Amino acid sequence: MMLTLANEQLLLLPQKAAYWPREGMLIIADIHFGKAASFRALGVPVPAGTTRANLLGLDALLAQLEVRHVMFLGDFLHARAAHAPATLAAMQAWRECHPDLRLTVVRGNHDAHAGDPPPALAIEMVDEPHVIGPFAFCHHPDVLVPSYVLAGHVHPVYRLRSGWESLLLPCFLVGPQRMVLPSFGAFTGGHPVVAQPDERMYVSSGEAVLSIP
Repeated sequence: MMLTLANEQLLLLPQKAAYWPREGMLIIADIHFGKAASFRALGVPVPAGTTRANLLGLDALLAQLEVRHVMFLGDFLHARAAHAPATLAAMQAWRECHPDLRLTVVRGNHDAHAGDPPPALAIEMVDEPHVIGPFAFCHHPDVLVPSYVLAGHVHPVYRLRSGWESLLLPCFLVGPQRMVLPSFGAFTGGHPVVAQPDERMYVSSGEAVLSIP
């Protein structure tokens, strides 16, 4: 689904990310590396493999698109326990496969607690708002800036109802001054949202992005 925002073309992807073709930029919100490891460190028996799932998801998009720069809109690491050796080793191995790829993280609330990733990952760490062209890349959607805000934090999902049944679908919430992206992470959940009168919602079925009337 291609949208024009701030006079720029942005492609909304069914993989819960956005792509800015002119800059070759892949935009990812709330990947939460190490969240499952953080839960296991607390004794909660959750499945392993979410870091690998996140990295495979990134690889699939890098194979599909011409990407020079990946912009992470905050909550890159979930908590200090995300610095577990196995998590960092997987991330380092992935980074070594993409040495020329520019990576930027806009610090989010979880990053403030988790701390920055190791310097060996060669990631540029910035604070919000991080302005490039007409866009302000943020973690929190309510940052007040004159630029068009691209943000995460909310993990927006749309509740699709049919009779007594309902289904939660990740969605992009698009307004006149900001767009909130769905969470990209494999183990992050979602928060049901309702569009305001001046907002549009675009849901991902996993295979396509569709506009909600």
